Amino acid sequence: MLTAVNYLQLLFPDFSLILLGYLVCRFTALDRSVWTAVERLVYYLLFPVLLFHSIVRQPLDLTAASELVLAGWALCLGGIGMAYVLPYLPWIGPRVNRREHAAGAQVAFRFNTFIALALADRMLGAQGTVLIAVLVGVCVPVLNIGAVWPMARHAQRGLLAELVRNPLIIGTVTGLGANLAGFSMPAFLEPTASRIGAAALGLGLMAAGAGLQPGRLRGDKVLSVALLSIRHLWLPLLAWILARLIGLDPAQTTTLLIFSAMPTASSCYVLAVRMGYDGGYTAGLVTVSTLLGLLSVPFALGILRAL
Repeated sequence: MLTAVNYLQLLFPDFSLILLGYLVCRFTALDRSVWTAVERLVYYLLFPVLLFHSIVRQPLDLTAASELVLAGWALCLGGIGMAYVLPYLPWIGPRVNRREHAAGAQVAFRFNTFIALALADRMLGAQGTVLIAVLVGVCVPVLNIGAVWPMARHAQRGLLAELVRNPLIIGTVTGLGANLAGFSMPAFLEPTASRIGAAALGLGLMAAGAGLQPGRLRGDKVLSVALLSIRHLWLPLLAWILARLIGLDPAQTTTLLIFSAMPTASSCYVLAVRMGYDGGYTAGLVTVSTLLGLLSVPFALGILRAL
């Protein structure tokens, strides 16, 4: 049974890198001009390699995990739907900045892949790694499309063109296709891919910290609370309901609850900036989401799983 200390140990590295990026950008010569180039490197090279490598590392048996796949897709579509509907709700809608919503909506439904993999392995061992890899493979393309669509729509860009040339979607779709085709990473490339993945995670989190503008969250309190509530409260509850309705076994239920309770993806910030949005607000949401994971993970795995 994981304790609060275990959860803190899992989340602290991400939060500390965000904080380090913020301090380096604000108080050293490595200012925004440096981090703009870092963001481009992460977005166009490091993150696509990371996603491809993460998906092809474990063979995906979609037939054996068909019920989990169904639950994962339902959870993703539920999160996307809840995020998209916010500007149209009677009380929330008039208080929502549409441009900030377009960039920040992704925070409500995307998730931190590496924390999910680490937690699944710790709780379920090799079985958990395989099950979470299935969810990553089938859900990340859906979530990335869900992230791109409101930004492309608000900026009046062609959605298809944005999807076709989006490096994160290219990385996930090609990774999924390669996995299903039986491709495995050659052994001599594994160390290189692993190092690129580590660099992507570290630099992506530091870039989010470098772009952080704490004051921005105070101006969008309603939208911030709504998006983070979806990510850390409503998605775990929806996962629990889906597990009951579909009849997932205990291991699959635990995997889905892990998937639902994760902090948001660190690449949310990089994606928002690369699509022409001010990333300060999104970076703030990423930071707060990382902290809220200390509450949502125990809520999902300690309370909901026991019901």
